[in-house]
Amino acid sequence: MNAVPLRRALLCGALATGAWHIGPAATWLPAVRGALWPALDGQGARGHVALTFDDGPDPRSTPYFLRALDRLSVRATFFVLGSALERHSPLGRDIVAQGHELAVHGWQHEHPWYPRPVRDVHDLRRTVEAVRRLTGERPLWYRPPYGILTGGRWAAARQAGLRPVLWSAWGHDWTAWASPDTVLSELTRTLRGGTTVLLHDSDRTGARGSWRAPLGALPDLITACRARGLTVGPLHEHGLPRARRPAAPAGGMPLLWR
Repeated sequence: MNAVPLRRALLCGALATGAWHIGPAATWLPAVRGALWPALDGQGARGHVALTFDDGPDPRSTPYFLRALDRLSVRATFFVLGSALERHSPLGRDIVAQGHELAVHGWQHEHPWYPRPVRDVHDLRRTVEAVRRLTGERPLWYRPPYGILTGGRWAAARQAGLRPVLWSAWGHDWTAWASPDTVLSELTRTLRGGTTVLLHDSDRTGARGSWRAPLGALPDLITACRARGLTVGPLHEHGLPRARRPAAPAGGMPLLWR
């Protein structure tokens, strides 16, 4: 093969790899996933709101959320980082002992700039195993860091038997200017029956102390939901379809969950 066709072949291969890697990231756009993949958007039972927290467990902040949720008689889903769960396993046990659900947020909170399908599989398996060791059960759900699903993350989730779930309402609670009022205002702007709410029980990927804003918003959020006749609980009560167990296909774009 001479130089020109070889360069063309390499370019086509690189473009195909790039499309496979970054193409599914379009699901980050709420309008896209809300219209085309409602389960990925977290649209569940119409009388229910799924309450979820990312980035824990964090011994500096998660216990405050557990106490607040206990006072409110609400259970939630915690999307945990495997590395944090391994370091703080007693706190993970506390989360489960209080009736909450653990789900997978990845091993660490990393940007998905480059394709790394082998490492994606390895990291998700490690986190699934960490949750299984602690709870005795395999987790059901996966939310990727930054909400960005790449080709590798899609395939890894399928191989691990996890269903990706993003969110349909969030509080922008990781920012330095977040307050309980801004979080509540942002959430109630899009809150309705069937919504999956995203909040954070740690500031490890946000502004220092930002976890205090969602913590302060929780009582009014739950009150607002109940005033509308909505129940609040974890994802496993939200009516979403569970993952299929077969592994992802070997080639091409990953199939999006029905």
